[in-house]
Amino acid sequence: MTSEGVETEPLDGRRRRWQEHNQVRRQVIIDAAIAVLERQAPGEEFQVQAVADEAGMSRTVIYRHFEDRSDLDRAVQRQICEHVGSELLPALSYDGTPDQIIHRIVGSFVRWAEAHPTLYWFAERDLAGWGPSPLSQAVEQVAEGIEGIMAVVVAALGVELTDDDRAALDPWVFGMIGAVFAAVRRWLGREVREPGIDVCISILAESIWLQINGMALARGLNLPDLPVAELLQALGPSDGTEGGA
Repeated sequence: MTSEGVETEPLDGRRRRWQEHNQVRRQVIIDAAIAVLERQAPGEEFQVQAVADEAGMSRTVIYRHFEDRSDLDRAVQRQICEHVGSELLPALSYDGTPDQIIHRIVGSFVRWAEAHPTLYWFAERDLAGWGPSPLSQAVEQVAEGIEGIMAVVVAALGVELTDDDRAALDPWVFGMIGAVFAAVRRWLGREVREPGIDVCISILAESIWLQINGMALARGLNLPDLPVAELLQALGPSDGTEGGA
């Protein structure tokens, strides 16, 4: 309380309100950058002035909230990848047979990429000095989902994988999903986008399933054509695999 008897806000309260204000401003800028990107073609850099105009503020204000252009670009990439993750999350459930789940996951991603080609292009960019693109997190999320499906099926069959197979599972699945992302990039960049999106999804999903099924058959495993949720339920609480969607 001041000498005049008027209450003043504690320093911590003012600091917290200022931090919240800054976070809101940062989000407005990021959303403005994404809106600008959505109006552009893949490969076309957005201008900071265009973002400032979209956000209703000056360029100077933008650089109060980001260290430099790379910092802004990275924040935009992270936001895009969060959008991708929110689109993929429902598809990662155990509802359906393994091949149906894979088709659903691939379909969700391809449809998002087809609807937002510039955002996909921007999310894949490597920013010098910042390490791998945040899109790798989306690849990892999908790969972990498919690994979880495979773990449930293997456990339901009562099969014990070799140490080598267990060690190879992560890089193998990650490589398969990375190949799908690369194929979608190529498909989006074609002068004439062929084949149609439904065919593209089916081919990519089938390619993943054929690889999984082929690896299983080579090890004497016949994968059951049953819903994964049903397999998981049959395992019981003590035998179920960790994780899951």
